[in-house]
Amino acid sequence: MHVARYGHGGGPILLIHGLGTSSFLWREVAPSLALANHTALAVDLFGHGESDRPYDGDYGIAAQADYVDRAFTALRVTRAVVVGCDLGAAVAMRLAAAHPDRVDSIVLVSPPDIDELPGEDVKLLQRSVRMSPLLQHRGVMGAAPLLRPVLEASVADPEAMPDRLVARYLAPFVGKDGVSQLLTLARSVRAQDLHEDELRAIRAPAMIVVGEKDRWLSIRSAERLAGMLPESRLERIEGAGRLIPEEEPDRLAELLLSFVGSV
Repeated sequence: MHVARYGHGGGPILLIHGLGTSSFLWREVAPSLALANHTALAVDLFGHGESDRPYDGDYGIAAQADYVDRAFTALRVTRAVVVGCDLGAAVAMRLAAAHPDRVDSIVLVSPPDIDELPGEDVKLLQRSVRMSPLLQHRGVMGAAPLLRPVLEASVADPEAMPDRLVARYLAPFVGKDGVSQLLTLARSVRAQDLHEDELRAIRAPAMIVVGEKDRWLSIRSAERLAGMLPESRLERIEGAGRLIPEEEPDRLAELLLSFVGSV
């Protein structure tokens, strides 16, 4: 598992990306955490970014949480604040439920609706698969028709996802097996990996951060999730879509530091 470290010393904050992105998502947030005397650890989930993608690997939410638990051991980190964006928020919740000794608190950025797993963003990718005649292409053009619509719909302002940025997120899926790997990741999102009773068992303090222009997450759904968690607060970011670390990194870092300080 590839991990990008920002800073040394201070309290560790683990950053988990979502489906189709990578640790690159946190490039504008993690330095602010390091400057505030925290160690920010941005992971590439298995099958994403620079991490391994074993042909027989399990890339589901539950499996990814177990991999992150093992990464804690390898990094010699006992506990951390765990931050997850999009599907990474589901991994963070599963980690807090299955390995509570690892989690001081959790921050859920644009979390999926657990009653709708796989969510509409994943379903959009799957629909693109069925509709795209370019599926058989190899290289970046094979993955582009699949991932581009999801990335562009994940921001409120189209200028926040220019072509060069789409190309950067597509980069891990370039090559002979890139398209099939992306499809494998999408198929691995299973509703049975995360249950409401598990969420109600979480004891770590939580903060939920949502963009008011997130097309896939209603405020009502976010409020319901907040009600499931014993110690939680809900923050809304005006004018942001799903990928808040892309559109409002400074505001997100400010919220993270305020939350960590209050906890």
